[in-house]
Amino acid sequence: MTYFGFLGLFLALPIAIMLGLTWRDAWLGRQLPRRFASFPPGAILLLHLALALVYTTPWDNYLVATSVWWYDPAKVSGIVLGYVPIEEYTFFLVQPILTGLWLLFWLRRQPDVVKRGWENGRLRHTALIILGIVWLSMVAILTIGWLPGTYLALILAWALLPIMLQVGFGGDILWQHRRIVALGLIPITLFLSAADALAIYDGIWTIDPAQTLNWIIGGILPFEEFLFFLITNTLVVFGIVLFLSAESQERLEAVKTAVAQWRAGRLSLGSEK
Repeated sequence: MTYFGFLGLFLALPIAIMLGLTWRDAWLGRQLPRRFASFPPGAILLLHLALALVYTTPWDNYLVATSVWWYDPAKVSGIVLGYVPIEEYTFFLVQPILTGLWLLFWLRRQPDVVKRGWENGRLRHTALIILGIVWLSMVAILTIGWLPGTYLALILAWALLPIMLQVGFGGDILWQHRRIVALGLIPITLFLSAADALAIYDGIWTIDPAQTLNWIIGGILPFEEFLFFLITNTLVVFGIVLFLSAESQERLEAVKTAVAQWRAGRLSLGSEK
């Protein structure tokens, strides 16, 4: 199987199915509930595509340049930008499309009820501290050059920074919507991980065993590959939920008010001087 053949079977076909279900929902008049209608969902999905392409391109080029993974030249088109084949850039875009459409499918089936009492600063701060410690640990692994931890550390050092931003802003909002977050995250991660295992088995791409922990799932899939799909899908699911949820708009207004009050206080102090 070629890389484009893989994308067609495991990404384009499911996307076509999800688009069909999206069209059917629109025909039946099933829309996002008001609690998840803060922005046009299509615009938010496009934003995530742009962010995925910009943020992933240098990181993935570094992985190939340092032979963390490599592809079979016989299974790609031969069009290479930097160190990465054009098929890989296509993957950057179609994965968030599939994950986003899957999440939106379930968001359209949520009740239109905003529960109160969701604010939990302690949860956000605790989660942020834990993620920060993990991030620093991954940076330490890269600094000391522990080879088996290379791929793991590169994934987490790269991905945890935006995840910390998401959790710092709305970790309690994500916890409030933990059921839909899990529903949007777990099935698609398992599906893509299984597809990845088939691609590795077929030799479309290869992961360097020397730069992994050699924790192999199902005899084929390196743990780091499962982690990659879990973490990238987390970025998409967290981002879409936070952009669309009514709770995020409440928090944004509270932040704007706090900033305005701080600026007014600064101006007042300045005038007194």
